[in-house]
Amino acid sequence: MKRRVLVDARTPVQYAVFAPVHRAMAGDPRLEFWFIASEEPARAPEIFRDAGPGRRLVERFRAAVTKFHAYLTSDFLWTPLVLPTCRIQMFHGVGGKYGFDAPTESMRPWNRLFFVNRRRLANFIAAGAIDADSAAVRLVGMPKVDCLVDGSIQRHAVLEGLGLDPARPTVLYAPTWSPASSLNKFGLELIQRLGRLPVNLVVKLHDRSRDPRERYSGGVDWPARVTAALTPRSGVLAEAADICPCLVAADVMITDHSSAGFEYLLLDRPLVRIHVPELIRSANVHRDYVNLLAQVAESVDTVEATVAAVERALGDQHAHSFMRRAVAADLFHDPGHATARSAAALYEAIELDAPDTRSQASGYLIRNAATSGR
Repeated sequence: MKRRVLVDARTPVQYAVFAPVHRAMAGDPRLEFWFIASEEPARAPEIFRDAGPGRRLVERFRAAVTKFHAYLTSDFLWTPLVLPTCRIQMFHGVGGKYGFDAPTESMRPWNRLFFVNRRRLANFIAAGAIDADSAAVRLVGMPKVDCLVDGSIQRHAVLEGLGLDPARPTVLYAPTWSPASSLNKFGLELIQRLGRLPVNLVVKLHDRSRDPRERYSGGVDWPARVTAALTPRSGVLAEAADICPCLVAADVMITDHSSAGFEYLLLDRPLVRIHVPELIRSANVHRDYVNLLAQVAESVDTVEATVAAVERALGDQHAHSFMRRAVAADLFHDPGHATARSAAALYEAIELDAPDTRSQASGYLIRNAATSGR
């Protein structure tokens, strides 16, 4: 019998978190990957658009009565299933928002917890969400960011694909989603002001900022507004769900409080942080992560200050470098190898031998890392 894995997601970027593992395992004829958007079934084709033309989408009723050997999600989702399965929480960011690093509910019902770093693991234990000796723990890292350190993405190719000149410096503006975000505060003015600089400007919206509902975007059609504000030939709105190619292409990044801002640290390039206190409060950002982002970036709170910080960053790539590398090492466990560890841990969870001995060895190391000193 083939092993079936059910993947649940709320947004395309949540699939992007799992995508490297899916690609690594999709060729195994013993496996079937099924995909569900349990909260908004009608959005499944959009959410899993990058899963390939042969993706198997399933609705809640059929999923409920189908035997799955694993149910995997990177958000706090929980699809009802009649038959027992191994429930796996993968997490989808390292920004410390919305209670991800200070859970108020027990995580003990999950059979596996694929942790990105030891910091979050320690926070879960301190919050009482899991036990210190939990057998569910797997310290795997973040597969999505392996490509930031393994050389598989080339800056020139990304910029040429976006229709931009690779010879020009490139600035990436990637605000998080929220009616209280920097995008809602002064994003269009900032985009227009940056458009006057001799740089490429790439704007990457969060999936939720593309959602016209009030709670996500503030009820604004941001793709249309941003496109209208961009300077032709030097500014572009990135459309792909995965921000990693944009990160590789950028010489400087601007964010307010996005997980992608922390991911950018793996490239050790300048980061400009727009400090929006209302966003920090409304997104329930863990204090540790507010402080960490402040340590690795130049903090600003106006359009003019942001533009001036970008100009300084383009002239000095080394400011904050030591802290950038230190925080990246703290937040991303052994980057470059997280996909292999996650695949090995998933094979172990569904009780299937990995295709080669190297994967089996990786799985052994994961199990021992979970039960050894943290």
